[in-house]
Amino acid sequence: MKVCWKNYSMIGITVYMRIRIITVGKIKEAFYRDAMKEYLKRLQKYATVEIVEVADEKTIEQANQAQIDSIKQKEAQRILQQIKENSYVIALEINAKQMASEELAEYIRELGIRGKSSIVFIIGGSLGLHDSVLERADHTLSFSKLTYPHQLMRVILLEQVYRCFRINSNEPYHK
Repeated sequence: MKVCWKNYSMIGITVYMRIRIITVGKIKEAFYRDAMKEYLKRLQKYATVEIVEVADEKTIEQANQAQIDSIKQKEAQRILQQIKENSYVIALEINAKQMASEELAEYIRELGIRGKSSIVFIIGGSLGLHDSVLERADHTLSFSKLTYPHQLMRVILLEQVYRCFRINSNEPYHK
């Protein structure tokens, strides 16, 4: 899914933001796709948003650690191929630091001011992210210690990115 380039103005500085969300696996449920479409539509006003789905690996039930590492490594190769060199990468990682919405909005605003207008968010597969992806990440972020379905996490991420742009544009958004 792609959305056209748009201006994003903050404190008198016009920044062109490009958000790429790289995810493992496909969305199966229509209600998740519908929610994503709604947030992508809302985000058109603020940024270009692109969602890139890479293939997931079949996870063997009762997989041992070597098999888990192999699956994560294969998914990591697909993820890393989708990251452009000049992108600022934020990996979603359950053990990373959590931020309030206002903190994330400020973080994204600061990235834009520093010239980091191409931001990549990464959502891993059901086994998490391989160390090579975490090493490539410029920042890691946790939305919660809770585990969410990957499809739902996409919707949550899109909603939070939308909320960040609303906050940074001094536009009302429910709390």
